[in-house]
Amino acid sequence: MEKVTASNRHDQLGLSNDDVLNMYETMLLARRIDERMWLLNRAGKIPFVISCQGQEAAQVGAAYALDNSKDYVLPYYRDMGVVLQFGMTAKELMLSGFAKAEDPNSGGRQMPGHFGQKKNRIVTGSSPVTTQVPHAVGVSLAAKMEGKDIVSWVSFGEGSSNQGDFHEGANFAGVHKLPVIFMCENNKYAISVPIEKQLACEKVSDRAIGYGMPGFTVDGNDPLEVYRVTKEAADRARRGEGPTLIEAVSYRLTAHSSDDDDRIYRSREEVEEAKSKDCLYTFAIYLREVGVLTEEIENAMDSKIRAIVDEATDYAENAPYAAAEHALKYVYEEQ
Repeated sequence: MEKVTASNRHDQLGLSNDDVLNMYETMLLARRIDERMWLLNRAGKIPFVISCQGQEAAQVGAAYALDNSKDYVLPYYRDMGVVLQFGMTAKELMLSGFAKAEDPNSGGRQMPGHFGQKKNRIVTGSSPVTTQVPHAVGVSLAAKMEGKDIVSWVSFGEGSSNQGDFHEGANFAGVHKLPVIFMCENNKYAISVPIEKQLACEKVSDRAIGYGMPGFTVDGNDPLEVYRVTKEAADRARRGEGPTLIEAVSYRLTAHSSDDDDRIYRSREEVEEAKSKDCLYTFAIYLREVGVLTEEIENAMDSKIRAIVDEATDYAENAPYAAAEHALKYVYEEQ
């Protein structure tokens, strides 16, 4: 795959000005929801945050390359940008954060980040990491057996690429040439374990050859590059040519979660250097350089997103909790 080098790269990729503005707006919305959730957590109003900050470009770039009217996504817990692109709303994400009855993911039963919404083909995830990988392979197997034009896309961290679920899923998909895209969001840390202590090979994508599929490592801070490689992988899957492994390299700008102190295992200098390459800043610079993002558009977008996040927060905070007697609903068969 040759990298596009034209100054106006999105045109070369078949993306309109509106497309890239929409991508940027979704990235910004994910960031603003995430930032609000941290404030709410520190104020004691929501119990837990597991952040998407620093990974929005990879998430939105990949999701934009899929067809959200028919494809299925199996996101991992940081993928707020993916689920927003596939139709989940800020209000629904806030309802999840507050664990309210209207939370579409689990009715307030599960922690934030356990995304699932049937109407938008977001397949429910669970707390053990990487279990979504064989599920995604199952979706793609069903699509192939039924002759449907469906691609399944699944994401996971680089730590998850060391789990058995990844290896078994990737091997099965490779053998049967299934229409599934495996995307590793490599943010350099599996909680506190740095990448150099996780892999003996240089890149996660080096593993692809062992499963008979192509593997690509791309700049996860560049949504256009992630879009390009994901679109080509989706086209390949639809042609019946099988799965692809994509490694999008970025950096986790926050602690692992609101319960983690990352000062123990990484320096402030390292984090600050990563923040200087924040995908929101670098993509905004590109959009300004090509004349797509003007000051007027940027100000209007900021105001719009601020209003959306404020409204979502107020609604979710005041929404009712599930009734106590519903705690066992869906756990046991009801007569």
